Amino acid sequence: MTQQKGTVLQDPFLNTLRKERIPVSIYLVNGIKLQGQIESFDAFVVLLRNSVSQLIYKHAISTIVPTRAVRIPINDGSEERGNVAEED
Repeated sequence: MTQQKGTVLQDPFLNTLRKERIPVSIYLVNGIKLQGQIESFDAFVVLLRNSVSQLIYKHAISTIVPTRAVRIPINDGSEERGNVAEED
């Protein structure tokens, strides 16, 4: 089974946030801001944990903002990519 195009970057990013327990702010398309730690995720939802667990559908998410820089492993794991813009 081939991996969907959008998950090549999305899954490693979310998995790093989950494994390192990095606090995040999640902005929904309607403007609501949610904060917490990503507990789990799949192709359609993200489970966010704060004082309560919230199941958030990915189609409702506009932006995920980590509280610190995140290193994202590339497919083969031999390289990593930061989320900081590179200078020309």
